[in-house]
Amino acid sequence: MRAVTWHGKRDVRVDTVPDPQIKEPDDAIVRITSSGVCGSDLHLYEVLGPFLDEGDILGHEPMGVVEETGPEVKHVKPGDRVVVPFNIACGRCHMCGMQLYAQCETTQVREHGSGAALFGYTKLYGQVPGAQAEYLRVPQAHFGPIKVPEGPPDERFVYLSDVLPTARQAVDWADVPDGGTVTVLGLGPIGQMCARIARHLGYRVIAVDFVPERLEMARRHGIEVIDSDDADDVPDAVRQLTGGRGTDSVIDAVGMEAHGSPGAKLAQTLTGLMPGNSAAPLMSRVGVDRLAALGTAIEIVRRGGTISVIGVYGGMTDPLPMLRMFDKGIGLRMGQAHVRKWVEELLPLVTDDSDPLGVMDLATHRLPLEKAPEGYEMFQKKQDGAIKVLLQPGA
Repeated sequence: MRAVTWHGKRDVRVDTVPDPQIKEPDDAIVRITSSGVCGSDLHLYEVLGPFLDEGDILGHEPMGVVEETGPEVKHVKPGDRVVVPFNIACGRCHMCGMQLYAQCETTQVREHGSGAALFGYTKLYGQVPGAQAEYLRVPQAHFGPIKVPEGPPDERFVYLSDVLPTARQAVDWADVPDGGTVTVLGLGPIGQMCARIARHLGYRVIAVDFVPERLEMARRHGIEVIDSDDADDVPDAVRQLTGGRGTDSVIDAVGMEAHGSPGAKLAQTLTGLMPGNSAAPLMSRVGVDRLAALGTAIEIVRRGGTISVIGVYGGMTDPLPMLRMFDKGIGLRMGQAHVRKWVEELLPLVTDDSDPLGVMDLATHRLPLEKAPEGYEMFQKKQDGAIKVLLQPGA
């Protein structure tokens, strides 16, 4: 089959690799019809290479059609249309019983002290072959795949694999009071959906970015926006819109590669140039993130408010302004999305013909699998108005 593979920093290719096979009785094989390129895939493209091997298959936002199942898989069958969550969970362990699926005790990657295994996302998360491919082996398929209706286009459903549950969890963890206010930092795909979901739930949303196409997309969905390139002081601009206090909550949908952190950017760049066998241990012990977005969140949020971090961070020695955070009484929540927890709530919204979350207005580029390298470069460089890239094997 053909698959998107990692070959080095900013070097992804489409290679011919062996077809996946059923290995365990709870496996399934899914023929992929759509697979998103996620903002966190760009961390692999740019920063997290030391935790990858050449030839690793990328991707974790898939949907498709079940081709084959192991004998323990009963809830889906060949021919079913399914979305596959990005995290691999058993649905049976203590953590899954608490709906903490991203911490599944069956698939935790204990060798690296990590949570549940993820598709296509480094040795830290199990080095499981990813979903930007023609076919995908799905472990724990007795629980993971989500059956969706025939008929509507993939774009109605594919975001249930990651984008929508991640955004819904971010809003939940922001703990916005009834009728309250929330700032969303970053208007990539996750930030766009955070803003739309928060607005759908009745909150006032202020979103911050500097990319014109992202700002315009948010405006189309009724979101107040601040262009960070035009604002001398973003926290002050938010305070001016909120009676001088700041918003009740802030969602950081940017993460480790935030603009405005030149020292950390240099450290990430230099580490990325080291051989993998040297860089990976260094990043595991003393890696740093670009913290501009989180620092901005700390300044924006009102006293006693909550920051929800959904952008991916990977540093181990990040300095935080603990005095400022303690003095302001800030609550802080973060982590991978527990995808299956949110699907029951989200599925009626994506099947609603009125499209209340605007899922049909998120993808800006739909590319055949063979053009994945172009898609990665375009997305990473924010070229051609790229906000969300979907790869479509067989197109």
